[in-house]
Amino acid sequence: MTGQPNRYKWYILTLSILTNMFVVAIPAMGMSVLAKEIAQDLHLNLVQIGMVWGIGSLPAIFISLISGAVGDKVGPKRVLIVSSLLGGLLGATRGLTDNFFSLSVVVILLGALIPFVSINTIKIVGQWFPPHQLGLANGLISMGMALGFLLGSLLSATTFSPLLGGWRNVMIAYGVIGALFSAPWFFVRTLPSHHHAAGQNMSMRAAVSHVLQLKNVWLLGFTLFGVGGCIQGVLGYLPTYLRDIGWEAVRADGALSAFHTISMIFVLPVAIWSDKLNARKYLLLLAALMVALGAGLLSFASGVWIWAAVLMAGFVRDAFMAIYLTMVIEVDGVGPVYAGTATGFTMAISGLGNFVAPPLGNSLAVLWPGAPFALWAGLAVLGMVCLSLVKEGSAKVGSLVLENAL
Repeated sequence: MTGQPNRYKWYILTLSILTNMFVVAIPAMGMSVLAKEIAQDLHLNLVQIGMVWGIGSLPAIFISLISGAVGDKVGPKRVLIVSSLLGGLLGATRGLTDNFFSLSVVVILLGALIPFVSINTIKIVGQWFPPHQLGLANGLISMGMALGFLLGSLLSATTFSPLLGGWRNVMIAYGVIGALFSAPWFFVRTLPSHHHAAGQNMSMRAAVSHVLQLKNVWLLGFTLFGVGGCIQGVLGYLPTYLRDIGWEAVRADGALSAFHTISMIFVLPVAIWSDKLNARKYLLLLAALMVALGAGLLSFASGVWIWAAVLMAGFVRDAFMAIYLTMVIEVDGVGPVYAGTATGFTMAISGLGNFVAPPLGNSLAVLWPGAPFALWAGLAVLGMVCLSLVKEGSAKVGSLVLENAL
C-alpha cells in the first residue's frame, strides 16, 4: 500500500464520524430535549416518556451481536450503505406517529438499525487504522458523537422546533439528512481482501461461538450495562427533571448541552493518553467512578451543585466509550477478525441496561424527584465492579500487515 491509502483512512474516519453524528447522535438527543413537547402532543406520562426513551435499546439486546457478525462476514461498507438509508428513513417516520404505541413501534424498529451503523463504523475504522492510532481514531469518533449530542440538545427544542413548526418536522428533517449518508458509503473503496479474509471465511455461527467463550468480553458487556444504563437514564430524564423543578427550558437544555460540551472537549486528550500510557482499564475505572459520583450528586443537589454534577459525569462520558471500544477489540481472542462480533455482543448486553434503566429510574420519581439518579449511580458502581475483574489483552489489536503498509 502507498501513501494514498494512508491518507484515505482519514476520509473513512471523517465519513464514519459524520454518519454517527447525523444518523445516530443528533436525532437521539433531539428526542430527549423534545420529550416535553412530544409528551404534550401525544398525551404521554413520565413513565411512558421513559419507555419511549429506553425502548429503542431493546432491539439492541438481540441485534447488536448480529450486526457485528454481519459486518465481519460481508464487510462493513455494504452494511453501512443499507443501514444509513433505512435508519434515516425510519428516523423521519417518528415525526408521522400519533400515539404512544405507534411511536414506540417506530423507535423499536429504528433501534434495530442503529447498531448496524454504530458498530460497523467502528469495524471499518479498525480495519484502516493501525494499533498505535486506534485509540485516537475511536476518540475522534466519540468526539463526533459528543458534538452530535451537543447540537441535538442545544438546537432541537429551542431553535429547530420553532423554526420548522414543531417536533414532527424536526424528526423528519433529521431523518432525511441521515438517509443521504448512504450515498457516500456506496462509493467508498474497500481494503484488499487479504486484510479481512479471515473473518469473511468464517461462518457467523463460528464467530459468535468463539466470542461467547471469552470471559473478558462478558465482563466488559456488563461493565457497559451498568455505566451505559446510568448515562442513558440521566440523559433522558435530566431535561424533564430540570423543567419540573422550575428551570426555564433554555437553561434546562443548556445543562444537557454543557454535559456534551465538556465531554467533547476532553474525549480526545483522554483517548490519546490511553494510547500513550497503556492504562486503559484504570482510566475506564476512573471515568466510571466520575459518572457514578455525578449521577449520585444529582439525586440531591440543587443550584450550582447541579452544574457541578453534570460536568463531573459529562467530563468522561465519551472518553469512556472511546477507550472502552478500543479495549474490547484488544481483548485476547478478539482482534480485528472478531472486532464486529465482540463489539456487537457487548452492545447487546448494554442494550438491556439502556432499555431497563430509564423507565425503572423514572418510576422512582414518586419517592422524590432526584431518586432516579440514585438508582442510576448504583448501576454505574455495578459496572465498575465488573470492569475491575477484566484482564486486559496481552497484545495490541490490529493487522500487522496493515500497520506495516501504512
